[in-house]
Amino acid sequence: MTLRFEQILADGVSECSYLLGDDAAHVCAVVDPRPDVEIYLQTARRFGMAITHVFETHIHADFLSGARELVDRLGGQAKLCVSVEGGADYGFAHQPVRDGDEFAFGGLRMRALFTPGHTPEHLSYLLFDGDREKPWGVLSGDAFFVDSVGRPDLLGDERTEELTERLFHTVRDKFLGLDDDVILYPCHGAGSDCGPDIGDRMSSTIGYERQVNDYARIGDLDEFKRVMTENAPPVPTHYPRLKKVNAGGPEVLGNLPKVPPLSVDALAGIAADGAQILDVRDMLAFGAGHVPGSLNIAARPELSVWAGWLLDPERPIHLVMNDDSNLPEVSCLLWRTGFTRFGGYLAGGIGAWREAGRRLAQIPQMPVHELKDAGGVVPLDVRKPDEWNDGHVPGARHAFLGELPETLDRLDRKARYATYCASGFRASIGASILAANGFDVRNVPGSWKAWRAADYPVEDAD
Repeated sequence: MTLRFEQILADGVSECSYLLGDDAAHVCAVVDPRPDVEIYLQTARRFGMAITHVFETHIHADFLSGARELVDRLGGQAKLCVSVEGGADYGFAHQPVRDGDEFAFGGLRMRALFTPGHTPEHLSYLLFDGDREKPWGVLSGDAFFVDSVGRPDLLGDERTEELTERLFHTVRDKFLGLDDDVILYPCHGAGSDCGPDIGDRMSSTIGYERQVNDYARIGDLDEFKRVMTENAPPVPTHYPRLKKVNAGGPEVLGNLPKVPPLSVDALAGIAADGAQILDVRDMLAFGAGHVPGSLNIAARPELSVWAGWLLDPERPIHLVMNDDSNLPEVSCLLWRTGFTRFGGYLAGGIGAWREAGRRLAQIPQMPVHELKDAGGVVPLDVRKPDEWNDGHVPGARHAFLGELPETLDRLDRKARYATYCASGFRASIGASILAANGFDVRNVPGSWKAWRAADYPVEDAD
C-alpha cells in the first residue's frame, strides 16, 4: 500500500483539513472539511480512493463545517462521524463516536482520543500503521496547536473555568503522554483566533512541543488559567453564531451559493434603502471611487474572517467587484464563514456604475510621510490589542477593527482620522466603516509596516 495523507489548508480562516487513506484498499477518510468540498473529491479521485467516512473533531466555531455538504456530494454513502462525548447534541443524522473507537482504512488505523477543553466534546485521532500499537501521528483538532493550545473560553464565562481545567489536563495527560516522535497535525495554523499565538509551522512533533510550547510547559493549573486569560485574543463575532449553525447542521447547497447579477439601477435602488454592500476591490481602487455606504474588504483570503466579524448574516450581501469573473472566489470565501444570503453582484463591476454617471464616494489616501507631518489628523490604530501594545504611531487612538462598529460613539465626530493597521488592508476596512457613518477619514496605505520602514518614532503602550 501507499499511505495517502494530504493536509489541505484553507487560507484566511487558517484551517487545516485532512484526507487520509490507503490507495491499495482504495478507501479514505476526510477530517474537518470546509464547505467548498470539491478539493476533497478531486484529491480522492487523483489517488483512486473512495471517501467512506467524514469526521469532525468537534463543533467548530470559526468556519462553516463542510461535513454535511461533502456527504451529500458523495450521494449519502459516506458516514458522517461526530463526537457524542461531553453531552454533544446535533440536529442532523450522524454516526456517534466515543473515546477509543477505531476505524480502519486499509493499512491505516484511526483511534478516537477524548481531548476536552477547547470544547466539551472534542476528540482527537491517533494514527497507526496496521496492527501496531504505537501511533505515528495525531490529528489534534483545536485542542493542541503548534506553539499553542486551544482556547477554552468560547462557550461563555460560565463554562470557561471548567473547560480551562479540562484543557490543562488534556494537554498534560493526553498529548504530553504521547511519545516524542509522534507527529502533531492541528486543525489550524497561524492567523486563527482558536488559540493564542499559534505558530507558523503546519505540523510539529510532541517532543518539540514539549520543549518549546510555552502553554504546554506550564505545570501549575492556576498559572495556566492566568496565562490563558491574559493571552486570549478577542472572540470574533461569528464564532457563537457558527457554533449553533454547525451543531444544528449547515444547509446543504450542492454548489457555491447563488449570487444573481444586478443592473446599476437595481443596485442604486437597493443602496438608497441602506442595503448591505460589500466592495471587494483593493484599497486604492476603493478609495478612488465606490458606491456610497459600501464596506471595503478586499478579495484576499482574510475576507472570510473580516466578513465574519463585520457582516450581518441575516441581511443579503450585495457585491461590487472589479471583474465579474471574481465571483466564484469571493462567494467561496464568504461561504467559509457561513454567508449564503446574497442579493446579487453589480454586473460589469464598478465600471458599470461609473459609466452610468452614478455618484461615487472617495476616501483619500494618506501615505505615512504625510501622516507624520499632518496637523489636526488623529491616527486611528485598528489593529488587535496585542499589536497596539507592541508599539504604535505617537498620538494615535486605538479602536480594534472587529469592535469598531459598536464603538463609533467613543470617537469624536468633529475629528479628522487616518486609519492604519499592519499594511493597510484592515485600515481600509476601518476607513470604509467610518466613512459610511459620516466621519472625516482617510486611509494610510502601507500603514505600520511603512511607518517602521521609514524609521519614524514609535510610542509604547501605557
